[in-house]
Amino acid sequence: MMDLNALMKQAQAVQQKFAEAQEKMNEVTVTGEAGAGLVSVELKGAGVLVKMHIDPSLLTPDEGEVLIDLIVAAHADARKKLDEASSKLMKEAAGPLGNMPNLPKLF
Repeated sequence: MMDLNALMKQAQAVQQKFAEAQEKMNEVTVTGEAGAGLVSVELKGAGVLVKMHIDPSLLTPDEGEVLIDLIVAAHADARKKLDEASSKLMKEAAGPLGNMPNLPKLF
C-alpha cells in the first residue's frame, strides 16, 4: 500500500510547480504579426493586449476593412503563440506526466 503522506507530498509538489508555471506565464510576452509586419500586437500573460503597431500606410479611409482583418489576424497569431507557451510551461510543470494528452492550459 502506498504511503498516504508520500502521495500528499507529491501532490503538493505538483501543485507548487503548476503555481510557478502560472507565475512564469504571467510574465510571457509574445508578438503577433499580420500583413508582413504592417500590423503587430503584443499580448502578455493571459492575453492582455499591451501594445499595437499599425503601419501608417494603412491609416487611410479606403483601408478600413483591410486594417480590421490585419488586426484580427495579428491577434490570432499572438494568441497562438501564447497558447504554445502555456502548453510548454504546463508540460514542464507536469514533469513525467507532461506527455499526457489534454493537459489544461494556464489561461
